[in-house]
Amino acid sequence: MENLTGIVAFVHTVEAQSFVGAARRLGLSASAVGKSVVRLETRLGVRLLQRSTRRVSVTEDGERFYERCRRILDALTDAETMMLQANAAPRGRLRVTLPTIGYRFLLPVVPEFMQRYPDVELELDFNDRIVDVIAGGFDAAIRSGDLADSQLTARRLGPFRFVLCATPAYFAQHGVPRVPADLARHACIRFRFPTTGKLHDWQFRDQPANFVASFPTVLTCNNMEALRGATVLGLGIGYMPDFLVRDDLAAGTLRTVLDAHLKHEGQFSVLWPSSRQLSPKLRVFVDFLAERLFGGREG
Repeated sequence: MENLTGIVAFVHTVEAQSFVGAARRLGLSASAVGKSVVRLETRLGVRLLQRSTRRVSVTEDGERFYERCRRILDALTDAETMMLQANAAPRGRLRVTLPTIGYRFLLPVVPEFMQRYPDVELELDFNDRIVDVIAGGFDAAIRSGDLADSQLTARRLGPFRFVLCATPAYFAQHGVPRVPADLARHACIRFRFPTTGKLHDWQFRDQPANFVASFPTVLTCNNMEALRGATVLGLGIGYMPDFLVRDDLAAGTLRTVLDAHLKHEGQFSVLWPSSRQLSPKLRVFVDFLAERLFGGREG
């Protein structure tokens, strides 16, 4: 316990840059905080802080020690929070950001979530641009594609695949492509990523990347719903996620082509800040999504 007391005093002193500031945070005297740090330095045999008449600063050894100690104290806080929240009822506002297309798979299960957890207020931000989860004050994000942000923890929700489709009337007028090369004689509707401005490649098992770059493009959209709408209107062949057009395919409004030649599969994940334990409201939301979306298949 003496070691832990010294570590706590040291960490707060580094963050407050003074014994007086640390003492205010800890409800102790500045003298008591200073003595705890001195005893810690004596035990370790290194100087952790440089003292002056106005402030203290951390030494090189102290900086390395501080980083480890901060993580230890955060872990202790998380452990305590986990136990305190274990039996807490999920409640409060839960802010989630997701792409506009997400309403297709999320909204159908929202009523069930609200029935299970009536004290959780969902606030959904549909946005096709990548939002900074932490800076934006969001509890979680649902995303596909690159998940490289090291400040976020991710849980996979399930896979989806891309399909090429058009209306029966379009195929009746222009013919049905039998092999990928036939697309050179068709009107292509392409998706442009709003964050990068790049066109979405149509990925085939037996063709090089950017295979459709030189094919006739009649329309580009930076929103998948708009792309679907243009395809339903018969303007050409669109490339989009299967869940977006599931109802259209079942109704016969659209039909797919070249399924055996396509290889592009996607993966949706739910992400949240990795610095803290999941709150009860976020924990049940993550578990619910993993259970109910994409057939409960975690990739």
